[in-house]
Amino acid sequence: GNAYYNGDGVQEDNAKGIEFWSEAAMQGHVGSRHSLGNHEGRKGNYVRALRHYLISAKMGYEESAEMIKMMFMDGIATKEHYAEALRGHQDAVEEMKSH
Repeated sequence: GNAYYNGDGVQEDNAKGIEFWSEAAMQGHVGSRHSLGNHEGRKGNYVRALRHYLISAKMGYEESAEMIKMMFMDGIATKEHYAEALRGHQDAVEEMKSH
């Protein structure tokens, strides 16, 4: 997805990049889920961006938890969203440590 979205070694094709991210996210690829959040945020679809970030934060992706923190500080996300992201992220990190 990143290669197509950014034109890295291939002709830039945002739609194709988003399609690849979506497929990968549905299969549990956390970085792709985060990238979808970035894309939605750039478009101003903050509710959708927040949903993507919450999912990836709960899968242990720290950058998504940080994005939710920034959204909270900007008044876009609620305190509850931020708390949910932190709890979910911490649970995922603890789960990974136990394996």
